[in-house]
Amino acid sequence: MKQYLLLLLFLYALCASASERELIWPKGKMPDCQSHQIAAMTDEVDTPKFNADKHRVAYIEWFDAPAVSNGGCMILISGGSYECCCDVNLIKMWRERFTALGFQCVNFVYRTPRPVGLDIYQTAWEDGQRAVRMVRSEAAKRGFDPEKIGTISMSAGSHLALLLATSSQTPAYEAVDKLDEVPCHINWAIVNAPAYVTTDGETGTQALRQGYGPDVKLSSVFKFDAKTCPMSLHHGGNDPWTPNGSTLVYRQLSRMGIPAELHLYPNEGHGAFGLDRGIEFINQMEFVAPLPEPVEIMSRYDNDDARERYLKEDVWPEGQMPDFQQHQCTPYMEWHFPKTLKTKAIQIIYSGGSYMGNGPDGFEVAPARRYLNEKGMTVVTLRYRTPRPEGLAKHTTAWQDLQRTIRIVRSRAAEYGLCPDSIGIMGSSAGGHLTLMGVTSARHNSYLPKDDIDRLPCNVQWGIGIYPAYALTDGLEDHNTTGGNDDSAILAPEFSFDLDTAPMLFIHGDADRWAAMNSVKTWEKMRAMGVQSELHTLATRDHCFQNSAHPGTGSYTWLERIGEYLKLK
Repeated sequence: MKQYLLLLLFLYALCASASERELIWPKGKMPDCQSHQIAAMTDEVDTPKFNADKHRVAYIEWFDAPAVSNGGCMILISGGSYECCCDVNLIKMWRERFTALGFQCVNFVYRTPRPVGLDIYQTAWEDGQRAVRMVRSEAAKRGFDPEKIGTISMSAGSHLALLLATSSQTPAYEAVDKLDEVPCHINWAIVNAPAYVTTDGETGTQALRQGYGPDVKLSSVFKFDAKTCPMSLHHGGNDPWTPNGSTLVYRQLSRMGIPAELHLYPNEGHGAFGLDRGIEFINQMEFVAPLPEPVEIMSRYDNDDARERYLKEDVWPEGQMPDFQQHQCTPYMEWHFPKTLKTKAIQIIYSGGSYMGNGPDGFEVAPARRYLNEKGMTVVTLRYRTPRPEGLAKHTTAWQDLQRTIRIVRSRAAEYGLCPDSIGIMGSSAGGHLTLMGVTSARHNSYLPKDDIDRLPCNVQWGIGIYPAYALTDGLEDHNTTGGNDDSAILAPEFSFDLDTAPMLFIHGDADRWAAMNSVKTWEKMRAMGVQSELHTLATRDHCFQNSAHPGTGSYTWLERIGEYLKLK
């Protein structure tokens, strides 16, 4: 009986991991056949009985159909420098996650190592276009929609995925049979750490100049044709195969009006990060299922139950407010102490409002402070002076109020059992612009000292910019006229980027008229300075993305990005 049960368990495990391999080329028809190339994952190559001559032809490997189909298919593409297909563990993880979500999963194994006398990607690209055609041709048989085919990939596999996503209208090979009449475009792509994307590394090396320089461009192999699909791009900030490749792809998608997400992770090297963000992307794009009803964020964070104590104080000593103007509101700050203190760090938060109005009780501030109080963090909220001052730059008096608030917080921190050198600032929209001022220009005094508090430094240790406005020269007073996409749209002149410039977390709607490129170009500048920041853009989402958001999307979970960034459990 015991042996029978063991046999059943063995058969169940075998069935649970069942797959069906299908060669993608007819015998004798594979283009650019080269005798040194094989098509096999490295775990198979490393087995003692591996026979290279039995693995010359690229193939697709159909995994078991999902228990409940959502009508979509995911093609899984390994990396390996175009020298091998090595991401065995990633393929396993992706198969498990996406099958559970209802996708038919198929592993695509292309020819490696690199071909001789051809571009490093050529034979893999040929295999890729043929594989997509075969997958699409079997959609009805396998029970998925032929126009719901996506990819997830890594490294060289992501370079290949970008070719499939941007260049399907360019034939990689001459047709060999009727199958080649089937379209080879894909419908979306989750792209991890794409290699060889910039011209300083497109021949198959690491990016020689880290993706920087006036002559370093996006590789011209990517055509960005009419069938270019939405993408979610994921990259580590310290990747030697440069994250600037991902920002350049994102810029081009933005120019074309194609929904996209960009997820950049500070201090991470070459690797696949943020699978949950990729899943949120396909949820937002409704590739899994129709979106659920949106939920107002104020209804989710509707009380101060996690707050123990509250204090309110003026920002300026009586009669000493710099550049006082009668039409502006009186600035004040509020301390929100958590019931259970878990960190000595302090987060300062304020709203946007076009520098025409602002307040600490709306959807841009209250939910974040309540969330952080729940996580055990002390929050200070600020109401800065608005509307805009007359005869001065729009942000001048708000910047004065922010610098003074940081100094007050630093002066009070020890008294409250907090750390004076662990202070961050966070703002949305115009408040995001104000955050950039606080982060990049702390050595630039906005007012003359009034008392001993003003002898303290006003630098911060981090910033959080939520859809910052007015950061580029094509939108200094209003929304970005070119979407920030034109190379002539450069960072606003008021940002000093001094030696106290702090790292930041950026979260921005991809469809925001106060463009996501405000955040992307600031991230690029900071990386060029050696400052590692984090960035997330959210497909199809506009300004104020968090006010009302669909569960299962990045607009709904955005506060968790802040908790993760601040390392709050």
